[in-house]
Amino acid sequence: MSKSAIVSHHQTSDVKLKTYVIGFVVSVLLTLTSYYLVVNQILSHYILVTTIIVLALVQFTIQIIFFLHLGNESKPRWKTLVFCFMFIIVIILVVGSLWIMNNLNYNTMNGPELLHHMRVEEGL
Repeated sequence: MSKSAIVSHHQTSDVKLKTYVIGFVVSVLLTLTSYYLVVNQILSHYILVTTIIVLALVQFTIQIIFFLHLGNESKPRWKTLVFCFMFIIVIILVVGSLWIMNNLNYNTMNGPELLHHMRVEEGL
């Protein structure tokens, strides 16, 4: 192995270590921010939930970029395509499961619960 190859390998290792450290620090800061907001209840309920969701999406993006290194590969971008396909499948499963559970909840209500639900939730 030549000296330039060793130096190049060392520099790429330093760059990878820096990206992992930056990703870790940002992820920890986002987690601590979310924890602080929830524990101290600084924001109203709706704004708090929205803020937590936004912070989770930012952390998700940070982890994809800094840990999985998606988008950094050369052509063809198979990892990115596989990730997008997996993400679509997970979204379909989650949304479908929530839809089915909500439908089952509605269909298994007894008389008084159904009347209350129709008055309050559906405005009838």
